[in-house]
Amino acid sequence: MSARKPAEIAVDDLSEAEAKRELARLAKEILKHDRLYYQRSAPEVSDAAYDALRTRNSAIERRFPKLVREDSPSHRVGAPAATGFAKVRHRRPMLSLDNAFDDDGLRDFLGRIRRFLGLPEDERVPLMGEPKIDGLSASLRYEGGVLVQGATRGDGEVGEDVTANLKVVKDVPHALKGRSIPEFVEVRGEVYMTRADFEALNREREAHGEAPFVNPRNAASGGLRQLDPALTEKRRLRFFAYAWGETSEPIEGRYRDFLKRLEAYGFHVNPLARPCEDVDDAIALYRRIEAERETLPYEIDGVVYKVDRIDWHERLGFVGRAPRWAIAYKFAAEQATTRLKAITIQVGRTGALTPVAELEPVHVGGVTVSRATLHNEDEIARKDIRVGDTVIVQRAGDVIPQVVGVVIEKRPKHAEPFAFPERCPECGSHAVREEGEAARRCTGGLVCPAQAMERLRHFTSRDAFDIEGLGEKRIELFYKDGLIRKPADIFTLEARNGRDFPNLTEREGWDELSASNLFVAIRARRKVPLDRLIYALGIPHVGQVTAKQLARRYERFDRWRRAMREARIDESEARQDLESISGIGSILAQAIVDFFDEPHNVEALDALAELIEVEDVRAVASASPVSGKTVVFTGSLEKMTRAEAKARAEALGAKVASSVSKKTDYVIAGADAGSKLTEATKLGVSVLSEAEWLKLIEP
Repeated sequence: MSARKPAEIAVDDLSEAEAKRELARLAKEILKHDRLYYQRSAPEVSDAAYDALRTRNSAIERRFPKLVREDSPSHRVGAPAATGFAKVRHRRPMLSLDNAFDDDGLRDFLGRIRRFLGLPEDERVPLMGEPKIDGLSASLRYEGGVLVQGATRGDGEVGEDVTANLKVVKDVPHALKGRSIPEFVEVRGEVYMTRADFEALNREREAHGEAPFVNPRNAASGGLRQLDPALTEKRRLRFFAYAWGETSEPIEGRYRDFLKRLEAYGFHVNPLARPCEDVDDAIALYRRIEAERETLPYEIDGVVYKVDRIDWHERLGFVGRAPRWAIAYKFAAEQATTRLKAITIQVGRTGALTPVAELEPVHVGGVTVSRATLHNEDEIARKDIRVGDTVIVQRAGDVIPQVVGVVIEKRPKHAEPFAFPERCPECGSHAVREEGEAARRCTGGLVCPAQAMERLRHFTSRDAFDIEGLGEKRIELFYKDGLIRKPADIFTLEARNGRDFPNLTEREGWDELSASNLFVAIRARRKVPLDRLIYALGIPHVGQVTAKQLARRYERFDRWRRAMREARIDESEARQDLESISGIGSILAQAIVDFFDEPHNVEALDALAELIEVEDVRAVASASPVSGKTVVFTGSLEKMTRAEAKARAEALGAKVASSVSKKTDYVIAGADAGSKLTEATKLGVSVLSEAEWLKLIEP
């Protein structure tokens, strides 16, 4: 049996350690698909499958907010600009949207807005809804009313200069109409191809013996990236405008009025865009557009809702890669039925056993599926899933398909209930289930190869030590052959090569060049930033964001190691300091302490530290007066909610802590401030009123 993969565990059943591993895998997988889509216009998965990846990532981040990675897909849009075109750095990032998949998701979106802005439950949040065009995002820059540059979204920060190609898109004006033209303005929207033009293009391609395009989006995306604008023009691309980037004049008022302004400039805006005064209006618009979907001349994959008040846009701001003031309500994913051939058990890095359905291959949501998650033994029992059953498979909300039910009337006569194993299929150790846990876990610990290999895979992963040429497959082979059993072994591999084991060049598929390249890659990682080292250790609950927080707080490896050892004493100053870091509560702190309380962990860390150089954290210079400062908010604020205040402080480079200590720089005290204000006064920490804080951070 192969080790259980967190990808095949339901979000609700993931342990935090499994969630950390899964978020790393999702970041890598989503980046791959972003590059295929944004750079090559050659996606390998359907929209539903891609959305499922992002949805699972977001669901895990919501359940484990402390594990959110620095390179999280939630913080990234698209993929780096492809070669072949000059690069364009967007003056304002081109961000993407979070998704909702049902009415409750839309209601939750409105609830989050009310909570963030501190609005009463009965205050309406006006929205504008418009079809989500299935095309390619682009930005058009006008100076003096004349089109001077056009770019793709790329990774949201840097796109491709496709000015010449955008100039041949039918709906892109070369000069803006009207009298009130701003000095400069970026207009953003979606490049797409109509169904009729797509069908005509495919007929032409087939007539010339060329492979037809899979869908209009691919055809539009590829068309916009033609090196010859004449070829782009033949694609008969279109453009809907719906947003702005950098502009010399502030955009104010209602979003609906901005759309009218775009029309006055000479752009096409979607005629189905409608105002929605409440959630019932928004849901009704979704139902109406969904019913009209197949009759529209272009493809859509959902409805986008934006808060209609632009002044609220400014207050709401962004979280990660997405604005808080907009959401895409996506159309439902597909389901299919197939036969369950077998149930296999996988063992994850933390020892959790996960059942996986082995299926007769079936086409679901644009991909062929042969495996699906069964979550855990309780789910198997609850749904009464048996080998031989005809099962319903769905791709929605999970990165891999899930079995959502059984077609009972098609059950074979002799199908037996599934008996979940009580021993680990990898090492034979007892598999026990602790009270309150959904998962059964192997007790083999370090003797279980599934867990040991997963820890090493995590250590060498892209967001940890990122050792090129030492991916999952090689780690598995080297582990099984005894070449690498612990992290320090990686950095002694070259010295032991040909001495403690046969030379790598004698292995199948290896030669002098490949061996040399691996050793060069390992040597290049002997110098590693502190946050990457912390993340690579695989401490439960410690994701990339937490690792960076720890690195910023302690700055040096020796200081961090010493503080974590001291933090083992519950009432110590080191423990209090650790728990005061924003986002690190008692549970996460205990996980870190537990790691350092295990002698073999400390031995492994010290052995590794002897072989590498850990880079200190250096403060980054900033124009903000609070950059690098530690701040604590207490009491009720009047001008904004606590969430809004923290978001603004962090955006300015401040470190927001949850408790006051001698290392706190400012305490911002609102009405009814309590024990934190008392502690600040006792310690002599600077206390600011809300008004003084706002004056300090004003631009």
